[in-house]
Amino acid sequence: MGEETAGPAYKRTRVRDYLRDLVEARTPGDPIPSERTLCDQLGVSRPTLRSAVDELVSTGLIVREHGRGMFVAPAKITQELAAATEDHGFVLPRAAGHWSSRVLEFSVVQAGARVGRKLRISPAVEVVYIARLRLVDGEPMAIEYLHVPAALVTGLKPADMEAGDFYELLRDVHGVRVHEAEQSMEPTVVSEKEARLLTVPVLSPALHVERLTTDRTGRPVEYVHSLYRGDRYRIVSHLSLGDADQDAGRPQLRPPD
Repeated sequence: MGEETAGPAYKRTRVRDYLRDLVEARTPGDPIPSERTLCDQLGVSRPTLRSAVDELVSTGLIVREHGRGMFVAPAKITQELAAATEDHGFVLPRAAGHWSSRVLEFSVVQAGARVGRKLRISPAVEVVYIARLRLVDGEPMAIEYLHVPAALVTGLKPADMEAGDFYELLRDVHGVRVHEAEQSMEPTVVSEKEARLLTVPVLSPALHVERLTTDRTGRPVEYVHSLYRGDRYRIVSHLSLGDADQDAGRPQLRPPD
């Protein structure tokens, strides 16, 4: 297809790929040429350019600043899923950056039917419910909702949840040693309330993460679901694809145990 007959979708893809290359060649905070300059360079209309820019803004590669222009966005916070052993799917190293928390809600409530099923306890059993805003280097990154059987964390206070590693706290203070977790992740968008907390536009892309953590006896000790900013957070993993001769060329991808 010639350039002069290319449709809007093709032009938008070409512009988007050009902008991606531009971002990769620069460092966070570097300016992006103006819309007028880019339109002239690429030979496209302002709406076509803006459509491609909007896509890269929503995925966190470009930021717009009113009255100043466009810039390469800050680097994303990377969480690596690292292969552990033949028998255990992945380990979870610490994510990049300095993490801290601000407790939004802290209460002792009955588990209820849904959380009770997750934690394998009676709906009437008390759990500590904690909602907290997770920050990286002072910037909002995620909203986390935790449910922990109250009997396991006697004396837990809101201040305990604002600094340090929660699993280290469970081990060192409450004698609970986490061992494994089953975790799922799926894309979503943020609500109006979530957008205010995360300082992003309403309906911005996000990653919904749900995790059930067990101790060495297989007892559930934590059920948590979290919402991570899609523009600033990413998960990276290295996958072993097996022996092509033995597996007929089909990759064998292990989920977390």
